[in-house]
Amino acid sequence: MKKQNKKRTCYGIGLSMLLWLSGANAIEAQTNFYLNNAIWIAQENSFDAKFAQFSFMASYWTYRSFKAQLLPSVNLSGELLNFNHSNVEARDANTGKINYVSNNSMKNSLMLSVDQQIPTLGGTLSLQSYLYRLDQFDYNLKTYNTQPLRISYTQPLRLYNELKWEKKTAPKEFEKAKKVYLEAMENVAIQTTTLFFNAVTAQSDYNQNVAKYEDLKLLYDISKKRFDLGTINKSDVLQLELSMLNSKVAVTNSKIVMDNQMFSLFSYLRLKDYEGMKLVPPSDISDIILNADDILAKALRNSSHQISQNLTMLIAQQNLAAAKSAKGLQLQLNGELGFNKTAKTFTQAYSNLQDNEIVGLTLSLPIFDWGVKKGKIRVAKSNLELAKTQVEQSQESYLQNIRQQTVQFSFQAEQCRTSLKAQDISKERYEITKKRFEAGSISVTDLNTAMQEQEAAKSQYIGQLQQYWINYYTLRRITLYDWVAHRDLTADFEDIVKRKL
Repeated sequence: MKKQNKKRTCYGIGLSMLLWLSGANAIEAQTNFYLNNAIWIAQENSFDAKFAQFSFMASYWTYRSFKAQLLPSVNLSGELLNFNHSNVEARDANTGKINYVSNNSMKNSLMLSVDQQIPTLGGTLSLQSYLYRLDQFDYNLKTYNTQPLRISYTQPLRLYNELKWEKKTAPKEFEKAKKVYLEAMENVAIQTTTLFFNAVTAQSDYNQNVAKYEDLKLLYDISKKRFDLGTINKSDVLQLELSMLNSKVAVTNSKIVMDNQMFSLFSYLRLKDYEGMKLVPPSDISDIILNADDILAKALRNSSHQISQNLTMLIAQQNLAAAKSAKGLQLQLNGELGFNKTAKTFTQAYSNLQDNEIVGLTLSLPIFDWGVKKGKIRVAKSNLELAKTQVEQSQESYLQNIRQQTVQFSFQAEQCRTSLKAQDISKERYEITKKRFEAGSISVTDLNTAMQEQEAAKSQYIGQLQQYWINYYTLRRITLYDWVAHRDLTADFEDIVKRKL
């Protein structure tokens, strides 16, 4: 826990520094901005991270409320200063004649109870203390009715025990909420990676177009001199000039694209001032050897998928149990044991107490309901079978997706290395081709071909890098496991709840 707090403190310091740097009025030199910086900030500052936090907090307090239901509750209830001055109906016991008599009275009552639900049985055990006072002002009469101690128990014998089922589902729901939060953080990492590399690609294209325009300006000047010397024809000069003008247009267009992509990235991070930020893509490609069976085992153990499957089945079974319990004879056992006394004074009401015992059954038996309850049972059974089929189908799709992700990631590191080598070769070839053109030994067409190959190789390398890191964070989300540090992903959930919103 201390390590997590220390790590969060470091992240907070890093975030503060980056926010300060991005908020400076003027940045004379470019500030390098890395993918891990972007992911930190996104997981702390983005709206998606906030949504994940709020969602987890709702689940946290739902679970806390459920746990509170399992503990004894202390309740105070009653009627105070209930004054009644009216005519009330009174029937003569001998003649049955109804008369209306004046009533001038006030009632006061208090009951203190300690209630405990019994999840395994579905009953409720209560310990109660009751005091009632009736003042009849016309007769100057006070009456006290007390029950200093009363123990009561209510036990449904066939009714649906909701708390028993909640005891099965609530812990799973909370555990799922934890895993969903961690998966949401990895989704933030994936989204940040996508936006980061989109901006890197746009930044690289802009820088490349600027460099290309500068090269073409220089080569165009050289071509004009060579034309004056007669070593190049007019068509090649015009072709080079056309390439230079097109490159100038590309510089402007790529600048617009870069600005848009940078805005998208830093808007997601919720950073306003980012001028001077230079995005540096991660080039440290790890040689992780992953086994599909290991990934499947981690995914089934760590992810929210398996808990979701179990919950789907539990809820379907719960609905069937509720439908079945509502059919047929309903019985409820009620029992009460304690002491009571009625007297004219408060002191007498608590002396020479009398026994008070009540026990009995209440029952309800629907005779004919036109098949309503039977239909509900059939619906619940059908939904249970449907849930089984859906779980089975979902499991197969889930496992297939994991295998595909594993295969993609396994080849992606080599793809990145191959693309990097191709980029280096294309750069070297372009430099050689440019020098040969300056020397007059090759045509403009050969120069343009080398230039296009260099652009394609660079774009391909960045694209392969982007795919590598998206695949890596996707595997982390699927398994909730850090394959570089070799540890399960976790979070300080208590700290999440305590954070200021």
